[in-house]
Amino acid sequence: MDGELLVWDPTEGQLSFEALQRRAAARARGAAALAVRTPAYLIVFDLLQADGIELLSLPYRERRRRLEVLFAACGLSAPWTLCPMTTDLAKAREWLESWTDVSGVEGILIKNTNQRYLPNHRGWTKIRRRDTTEAIIGAITGALARPQLLILGRHDDSGRLRSVGRTVALRPDQARQVAEHLEAADPGHPWTGARFAAAWGSREVLDVVLVRPDLVAEVSADTAVDRGGVHRHPLRFRRLRMDMAVQEAPLFGAGSRAAG
Repeated sequence: MDGELLVWDPTEGQLSFEALQRRAAARARGAAALAVRTPAYLIVFDLLQADGIELLSLPYRERRRRLEVLFAACGLSAPWTLCPMTTDLAKAREWLESWTDVSGVEGILIKNTNQRYLPNHRGWTKIRRRDTTEAIIGAITGALARPQLLILGRHDDSGRLRSVGRTVALRPDQARQVAEHLEAADPGHPWTGARFAAAWGSREVLDVVLVRPDLVAEVSADTAVDRGGVHRHPLRFRRLRMDMAVQEAPLFGAGSRAAG
């Protein structure tokens, strides 16, 4: 079977990639206790072999049919979970709008029902839900006159500016808009000496320029958000919120505000 491991964090009421990492790295002594606190589930979405017979060349609709038969015949239930599937466009749209309210559920996959299984090839389309939210510009890459990426943060309850993610590369018109309002950081910037990874989980470090954290950016983001509100995937800059003071921006750990 082809599927994906997920861990549900009952204390947070959401899927947790961090908890999945802890489960994967746990030693034998602590694994059993972690399994009780944060159970893992296998979400199955394809069947590649059954009874010793390879099914890769069969169309997806037939592999899916056999997968459903297998689940029914074996009475599989949690932690085995059959990924839902539909050919109804309206239902797929409803799933995209409603199911992605659960943090960690990023969107839906679209597959061709006539397609065979293609190992090491992305033969499907992923549509992510994206929400609109705000964050404070604390640093950039590039130069003040020509910013490339924005490093964004939010204040926590103690007033400390915490990093929550970075944007994709700015378009030329966006870079000009932001550059008009950027100012070099004053001494004592809260991120002085901090290092920022080029991508989530990457060891590559960005070469950043610290700026005065007094600009609020409106961005769109998918729902892959770790504890505290740190985004695993790059954000998309939409505009500056010149009408919003940094004190009005969402706090560290807050979610998005509206579907985008």
